[in-house]
Amino acid sequence: MLALADTTLPTTLNHKWLQDLRDGKVKLEGDHAAVGALILGRDIPIPYDYVATLMRTPNAFGQGPACIVCHSSGNPAHSYRGLNLSTCEGIRAGSREAPSRPIFQPGEKGSKHILGRRLRNNRMPLGVSFSISGDNPAYATVRRWIADGAVNSAHFRKNVLPLFARDGAFAPDTPACTTCHMSNQEPPSFHELDLSTYEGIMLGADSVAKGVNNATKIVIPGNPDASSLFQHLVEDRMPPGISPTEDRDHPNTRILLRWIEQGARCN
Repeated sequence: MLALADTTLPTTLNHKWLQDLRDGKVKLEGDHAAVGALILGRDIPIPYDYVATLMRTPNAFGQGPACIVCHSSGNPAHSYRGLNLSTCEGIRAGSREAPSRPIFQPGEKGSKHILGRRLRNNRMPLGVSFSISGDNPAYATVRRWIADGAVNSAHFRKNVLPLFARDGAFAPDTPACTTCHMSNQEPPSFHELDLSTYEGIMLGADSVAKGVNNATKIVIPGNPDASSLFQHLVEDRMPPGISPTEDRDHPNTRILLRWIEQGARCN
């Protein structure tokens, strides 16, 4: 009882936890609340040993095989994209197959980089098969438009904008993008995203919730790879074939992203 009552004792993580319990500051709601309350909310250092376990464990981030089944070597002849998730050095190095690139930046917000996006973001249109290639004329048209500056030209109005309103434009048996994204009001439009007009596309998402000046830009003119509009069209969520209904903020995903934000330490 002394540890609970004596406030002159040295402050430890456990003392802080007990004090917060006494003060009613701890609220546990939901199945995975303990992860937020005990780990993320107190910025517990995430050891690489736990990250290594996640990479080797089936269903660690949702229903699917362990990450290292497909990504276990820097040799692109034996590992997809030459990505080695079996070692800390390999995770930090990223994909070795050209174009070689890191999958995150240590110390930065992990959800915006490749690894975080692949674990959290569903490919669009929602539910499109993992086996659908992103290498076809529709995808190439959107990519080229963004790369050329994303201007409101006659080419955009004739060849790009209609793609978002056409069923099956990006994959067979899928609804048009504007079925779910037709205005900047939610409801009925998911993420307050309007893909029916040039102005709506360039405004971006969540313009009401965040304010027009803080809306999430989905197009970065000149840079399709950094544009979430294009990312969502071509980047499959991992593990491969995972259901779009799986929790995008799985507790293990949140822990992995915190490890990245803490600097992705290997010790």
